[in-house]
Amino acid sequence: MPISEATYERVALEDPTGLWELTCGRLRSKPAMTTEHNAVMRELDGQLRDQVDRQIYTVSVNTARLRISTGSYYVPDLCVLPRAFERRLRQTPGRFEVYDEPMPLVVEVWSPSTGDYDVEEKLREYQRRGDLEIWRLHPYERTLTAWRPQADGGYEQTIHQGGVVRPVALPGVSVELERLFDY
Repeated sequence: MPISEATYERVALEDPTGLWELTCGRLRSKPAMTTEHNAVMRELDGQLRDQVDRQIYTVSVNTARLRISTGSYYVPDLCVLPRAFERRLRQTPGRFEVYDEPMPLVVEVWSPSTGDYDVEEKLREYQRRGDLEIWRLHPYERTLTAWRPQADGGYEQTIHQGGVVRPVALPGVSVELERLFDY
């Protein structure tokens, strides 16, 4: 039996360490991840935090919830979110942190336990949300796959195996893949 969004919010607030997501009315807790997954995520977090304008953006690691128009809620491994969105939510103290607006960058790191789910469900839903750039990092293949929106409403996919990647919605920001996968 599907649960309501109100029940989801209550569960997520009462058990914040569960990293609860809501998919098609079903609760799903993000599992623990591998060392490689976490190492890549930490390095990406560091590279982004060193470069984004902190007056304009913040980097969220496993904390922001993104609402999909279908009623699902996902917690991306990492996303860059505008501080203006966060400030708006903070006007109501104690409010559940959920974002409907497209994010400049949403990232999932592939892991054996969630790899298929991330690709088959979450990435498609981030595109439905209209997020401005979506990345999947694969720590074992050492690749970054980027999806960027196109004029026709679709997303173009590009696979990067080295060099520097610059997120389109974050001017002046670049990610060095060799550093990212140097663990």
